[in-house]
Amino acid sequence: MVDIAARVYDHRWKIDPIVRSLIDTDFYKLLMCQSVFRNKPDTEVTFSLINRSTHIPLAELIDEGELREQLDHIRSLSLSRGESTWLRGNTFYGKRQMFRPDFMEWFENLRLPPYHLEKRDGQYELTFEGKWPEVMLWEIPALSVLMELRGRAVLEQMGRFELKVLYARAMTKLWEKVETLRGTEGLRLADFGTRRRHSFLWQDWCVQALIEGLGSNFTGTSNCLIAMRRDIEAIGTNAHELPMVYAALAEDDAALAEAPYQVLADWQEEHDGNLRIILPDTYGTDEFLRRAPDWLAGWTGIRIDSGDPATGAENAIRWWQDRGEDPREKLVIFSDGLDVEKILELHSRFYGRVKVSFGWGTLLTNDFRGLVPEDRLAPFSLVCKAVRANGRPTVKLSDNPNKAMGPADEIARYKRVFGLGTQTAMPVMV
Repeated sequence: MVDIAARVYDHRWKIDPIVRSLIDTDFYKLLMCQSVFRNKPDTEVTFSLINRSTHIPLAELIDEGELREQLDHIRSLSLSRGESTWLRGNTFYGKRQMFRPDFMEWFENLRLPPYHLEKRDGQYELTFEGKWPEVMLWEIPALSVLMELRGRAVLEQMGRFELKVLYARAMTKLWEKVETLRGTEGLRLADFGTRRRHSFLWQDWCVQALIEGLGSNFTGTSNCLIAMRRDIEAIGTNAHELPMVYAALAEDDAALAEAPYQVLADWQEEHDGNLRIILPDTYGTDEFLRRAPDWLAGWTGIRIDSGDPATGAENAIRWWQDRGEDPREKLVIFSDGLDVEKILELHSRFYGRVKVSFGWGTLLTNDFRGLVPEDRLAPFSLVCKAVRANGRPTVKLSDNPNKAMGPADEIARYKRVFGLGTQTAMPVMV
C-alpha cells in the first residue's frame, strides 16, 4: 500500500501527475461519450469551470504555471494498449463489448482539444470549446486538477511528520465511517468521488478501504482506472449534461419540452438492464415524471441527485405505483452530498420498499474537514458544465434552485415550458 504522506512530501510531479490516464475519469462519461459520438457527433459545445464556493479564490491559491503544466500533461495523454484492451474486452453490467469498435477506434486516437485559461476577480476562467464528444471528456480531469492543486497549496506548507499525522487522522476518520456502515443489511454502495477527490492516491486508498471493510456491500467505483487496476466493477450511467445540451438544441418550445425524453429514447437504443436509470431532476422531477411517456416506467430505476432525497424517492415510488409497476423491483440510487448519517437514514427508510443503492462522492474521497487549521482542506462546490451548444446557452433548473444555471431569461423560459412551480432552496456543499 502506498505511503501517501511520503509521496506528498517527496513529490515529483512526473511520478504523481494529477491525472494519469484518459480513463482516470468517471465511467458514465465514457458511456455518454459513446452515445454522443453516435447521435450528436458534430454538435459544437463550450464547457466552463464554475466555482460555486466563491469565498475560495482559486486563482490566488493555485499557481497558473502549475495549473497549465497539469492541463498540458492531460492533452498529451492517450489510451494505452492495456486500457484499450480492458475497454474493448471487459464485461460491464453483464454486457460484453459495451464499447463499439467505431467508438473505440476514435477514442484510441483521441487527444483532448485545447483549453482557454484566464484570471478574473480571484478566480480562474477555464473553458473548453469544440466537438461535443471531445470537449466533454475535459470535465472530470479539469475538476480533479483544480481540486488537487488547491489541496497541494495547503499541503506544501506542512512538514514530513505533520503530513504523516494528517493522513493518519484522515484514514482513521474514513475507517470509522466504514465501521459505522459495516453490517448494514442489504447495503449497496459505490464510490462516486472522482470529480472532487483529494487526490488520485487518496481515492484509490478509499476504494481499498471499502473493499476490505464492506466486502460485497461495496459494489464498485465510478473511476475507470481504479476499477481496472483493482479488478472491480466500473459504475455509472448518465448525467445532466445530456438533457442540457439536447434542450439547448431544441428549435422551439415543443421540442424543448420533449428534449429530456429524446435523450432517454436515444439511450434506450444502446443500453438495457441496470444502465436504464432515469435522472429526472434537470428541469424538475415532478414535472418530468408527470409528462413521462409510459415506456419510461419500465426502466430499471431512478437516480436522485438534488432536492430532498427522501421526497424524491417517495415521488418515484408513487409514480411507479400509478403506472402499474412494483416499486420493490425498482432501483433508487441516491447520489447527492451523501455522508454516513444520511446513507443510513435513507437506507432505513427505503430498504425493502425499493432496491436501494448509494453513490458516495466527495465526503468519501475528500473529507478532511476539521483536520487542518481554518478548515483549509474542507471540500467545496466546483463544477464544470456545458454552457453553450451550437451557440445557444444551456440551462439547468434542478430540484434545488441553488443549483440552477443559465441566463435569467432562458431560466424563466425553461420554467414556463416545463411548468416548474415553487421550489425549496437547500444548501449546496459539494
